[in-house]
Amino acid sequence: MEYALFPGCVLKGAAAEAEQSLYKVCEALGIGLTEIPNWTCCGASHAQGVNDLAALAVNARNISIAEHMGLDIMTVCNTCTLQLRTAKYRLDHDEALKEKVNALLREAGHPYPYQGTSKITHFLWVLDEHPALLAGKVTDALHGIRVASYYGCHILRPQEIMDHGDGKHPAYFERLVRRLGAEPVWFDANRLCCGFHAQLAAEHDVLVRTGQIVQSADKAGADVIVTPCPLCQMQLDMYEPEGRDAVHSQAEIPILHLQQLIGFALGMSREDMGFTRHVSAQRKWKVG
Repeated sequence: MEYALFPGCVLKGAAAEAEQSLYKVCEALGIGLTEIPNWTCCGASHAQGVNDLAALAVNARNISIAEHMGLDIMTVCNTCTLQLRTAKYRLDHDEALKEKVNALLREAGHPYPYQGTSKITHFLWVLDEHPALLAGKVTDALHGIRVASYYGCHILRPQEIMDHGDGKHPAYFERLVRRLGAEPVWFDANRLCCGFHAQLAAEHDVLVRTGQIVQSADKAGADVIVTPCPLCQMQLDMYEPEGRDAVHSQAEIPILHLQQLIGFALGMSREDMGFTRHVSAQRKWKVG
């Protein structure tokens, strides 16, 4: 199994532990990753507000490189997945728009036209669709660990574009948690937006949301919150203390990347998973 990896900007900087843990876990699971050469930021849900056509062209370029590689694209970021799949959906359903974007790519000297032949998936979806990847590899390291599976928003909607499971009532993350030997716990905030993209514009409101998400998981009895999105992980991990203050809560919960939870389930160490880069509640995480 081989994918063209679209890492996205955050894995190359602020969430380097997410990249480190991803490569270690994928190697253990037999998932081959080849990073898309010369990839460009997906626009992170902001670029289209400035220049919609340019944002489309940027993502068409990213996809076209994977097409030239002959591989489907895998991401580990909800926002990157949304941006890439939105571009693909629009271009695949509008021939005139596709030609306009390809004209821009030609004008810019890009050698590969967008064709629409590469699929775009998320690491979480790959594991959901291929449970045999974990067969015989999971240890009992997570036995008794209660996991709050935090989807976030961009991996779920809009349904016609993301199109994996039921966007309103998802269950596939919890299925994976069970396969990893842990116990999933339902919490009310598991599909709410973390507010990452509005942190600078509406700081107080976003900190309240951060506090509400952590508090909701704490009330459900979770030992850890796990998310498939590095932006969500950064928001909840970095701002957990401020979020706690914003909602007058005492909740303290470790916030893990999905691939870190998987690595721990496979018997990997904290060092393997880059856990020392985490901000909140490290002392409460006992695995690894």
